[in-house]
Amino acid sequence: MTEATSNHYIPALGNIYSAVDQYAEPILRIVLGGVLIPHGMQKLFGAFGGMGFAGNAALFDRIGFAPGIFWGTLVGCTELIGGLLLVLGLFTRFAAAAVLIFMIVAVKFTSARGGFFWSTQGFEYPLLLGVCALFFLIRGGGPWSVDRAIGREL
Repeated sequence: MTEATSNHYIPALGNIYSAVDQYAEPILRIVLGGVLIPHGMQKLFGAFGGMGFAGNAALFDRIGFAPGIFWGTLVGCTELIGGLLLVLGLFTRFAAAAVLIFMIVAVKFTSARGGFFWSTQGFEYPLLLGVCALFFLIRGGGPWSVDRAIGREL
């Protein structure tokens, strides 16, 4: 579409949008993974002021996910390994499915008690991450992914 026939409110921006369009999807995938990685490190290793493996297991027991050692480890690994896979765009749909399932559980069973807003420990944050994961479950890793580079996707 040329500038003269553009449907943009500011037609002059059309060329800029076209030039950066290819970067939008990988940026979203990399940021989604990058947000998950430190959360997994908190749960598994106590990094960034997290409670670590034992504290995380106790938390999961306390909120009703017993055995906490299993569920806490599973969630920590989902965040850390799933986040790394999303950053790389490797096994993207598998990683996105795992993150989506985890976020559905977070919205339904843990965050819903706080209402909507993240500032009250609500479900706004896991909802957004879950929808982003759903996007990559549907679309895959995109053209700037290891999946595409090796020519295989789940």
